[in-house]
Amino acid sequence: MPLVDMPLDKLKEYQGRNPRPADFDAYWDRALAELRAVDAQVELVPSAFQTPQAECFDLYFTGVRGARIHAKYARPRNAQGPHPAVVQFHGYTGNAGDWHDKLIYTSLGYSILAMDCRGQGGSSEDVGGVKGTTHNGHIIRGLNDHPDNLLFRHIFLDTAQLAGIAMTLPEVDPERVYAAGGSQGGALTIACAALEPRVKKLAPVFPFLCDYKRTWEMDLAKDAYQELRTFFRHFDPLHEREDEIFEKLGYIDLQYLADRIRGKVLMFVGLMDTVCPPSTQFAAYNKMTAPKELVIYPDFGHEHLPGSSDKTIQFFLND
Repeated sequence: MPLVDMPLDKLKEYQGRNPRPADFDAYWDRALAELRAVDAQVELVPSAFQTPQAECFDLYFTGVRGARIHAKYARPRNAQGPHPAVVQFHGYTGNAGDWHDKLIYTSLGYSILAMDCRGQGGSSEDVGGVKGTTHNGHIIRGLNDHPDNLLFRHIFLDTAQLAGIAMTLPEVDPERVYAAGGSQGGALTIACAALEPRVKKLAPVFPFLCDYKRTWEMDLAKDAYQELRTFFRHFDPLHEREDEIFEKLGYIDLQYLADRIRGKVLMFVGLMDTVCPPSTQFAAYNKMTAPKELVIYPDFGHEHLPGSSDKTIQFFLND
């Protein structure tokens, strides 16, 4: 078959190229301590969108550094006792989307919480200077500052906080909270389950934000990773700081959070993916120590993977 990356046997052994900072674990332990100190101030506001079968809300909470984060929350009406919930994450620069796809889960008796990433296309705040949105450029936000100020650090923490909030809702069974998403959403699914290891199951689809140096060396710092090239061109044109930059990116490299996951994993990858190269995804998958399964699409790239949504639902339903 054609190849855009390593042969499959090599992918199954690949352990990544991006450097792992020596204080990686201390970094994330410190981040989680900051998160635990936050008063979330959760607010539920009934949405104008309602259906006979589902109650729909705008859910707001305060994340680290004071950003007010928004999620769409839908729960089945007249549910009998605590039920499962899914936390859902969107692609880069996007938003939580319309309500209609959330109703798939409420029809199954699940609640669903779909987060707007801070500063992207939804209603969550970016408080880095002004409140509002920055839309993109988030991989490189903080690269010239202390690592604790990397924007994706804060976004990763938002995902864990949302899952924790879901577990406190009286209608939700805290033992059955799941996570799902594709591309950036797949990355945030991994981050969520790594930083909130009580997440029982997760279904990431072609996750972003893994093994940055490998993407760079494949000359694929374009599309979703274009800002890496922009950063070097504007701020390090001679690559005098290249080692330092990739090491700092290691703090938000999901391959190094993957071994914190405790829930069951169902992951999807397309071997023709030139947006999030397969090897970068395998770098994360190969480090997962939790029960896991990888569904491989040999002829597909960064696009809809037929059957992946159905497999995800069956995975969550199969308790």
